[in-house]
Amino acid sequence: MIWQIFNIVFPIFSIVLVGFIYARRHAPDMAAANKLNIDIFTPALIFHVLSGKDFYLAEYQFLAMGGAVVVLGSGLLAWPVARLFNFQVKTFVPPMMFSNSGNMGLPLALFAFGEQALPAAVVLFIVENLFNFSIGMKMMDATTSLLGLLRLPMLIATFAGLAVAVTPVQIPSVIAIPIEMLGQIAIPLMLFSLGVRLLSVDWSDWRIGVVGAVVCPLTGIVMALGINLVLSLPAEQFAMLLVFGALPPAVLNYMVSERFTQEPQRVASIVMLGNLASVIVIPITLAFVL
Repeated sequence: MIWQIFNIVFPIFSIVLVGFIYARRHAPDMAAANKLNIDIFTPALIFHVLSGKDFYLAEYQFLAMGGAVVVLGSGLLAWPVARLFNFQVKTFVPPMMFSNSGNMGLPLALFAFGEQALPAAVVLFIVENLFNFSIGMKMMDATTSLLGLLRLPMLIATFAGLAVAVTPVQIPSVIAIPIEMLGQIAIPLMLFSLGVRLLSVDWSDWRIGVVGAVVCPLTGIVMALGINLVLSLPAEQFAMLLVFGALPPAVLNYMVSERFTQEPQRVASIVMLGNLASVIVIPITLAFVL
C-alpha cells in the first residue's frame, strides 16, 4: 500500500522539482501559461473526466451531499484557525476547502478501491469543482458576479461534461481525442508552474504551510465522520468520503491565488507542505478504511 501511495505522490513532486530547477537557470514568465491553463487546458481536463465516465448520479446523491458538507464544513472549521494564527482568510481557507480530488483523488480511488470506485470519486470531483468555481471565486473577489461565473470556462466544461455523462450523447473521437490531449497538459503544467513559483517562495512562510498541512486533512476527516452519522453511507462510499476529506490542498489553489494576486507565495507553501504531509496522512487514512 505504501508503494502505491508513493507511486501517486512521487510524480507530483518530481514535476515540481523540474519546474524549480528550470526556473533557477532561466527565470521563465509563467503568467501566459497559467492563463492558458485556467482557460483552456484545465476545462478540457474536466470535460474529458466527466464526459468519459459512465455512471448514474442518482446512486450517489447522498455521497454528493456528504462531499458538499466536507468542502463547506472544512472552510467553516478553518476560518477560526486563520484568525487564531493571524493568516489572511482568503489565503488560508480556500486551500483547506478545495483538495486534490482530481490528480490525486481519482488515481487513488482506482489503486485503493478498484475500477468500481471511480464513479464515486468522480462525483466528489464534480462537487468540489462546482464549489471551487462558484463559492471559491466569490471568496477571492466579493465583487464577482455569480451569474458572470457561469461564463468561466471551468464551469462551462463541468456542466457540459455532466450533460454528456447523463445523456446518450457520444462525443466523436475526432473531437474527443484533441480534448483529451489538451486536458493532459493541465496537471503537469500546474505542477511545473508551482515549481517555478517556489523559486520566489519566502521559506519564512513555512509556518502557514505546516498549519495548513495539519488543518486540511483534519477538518476534512472530522466533517466526513460527522456527516456520516447523519447519512449512514454504504461502507465503500463512506471510505471514499473519508479519503476525500484527507486529501491535501489542490495545486489549483495556487493557480487561482496567482490570478487574484492573493499571496500566491504563501499558498504555494500551503500546497507543497500539504502534499508532502499526504505521504503520511493518506496511508494512515487508507489503513483505517480498508
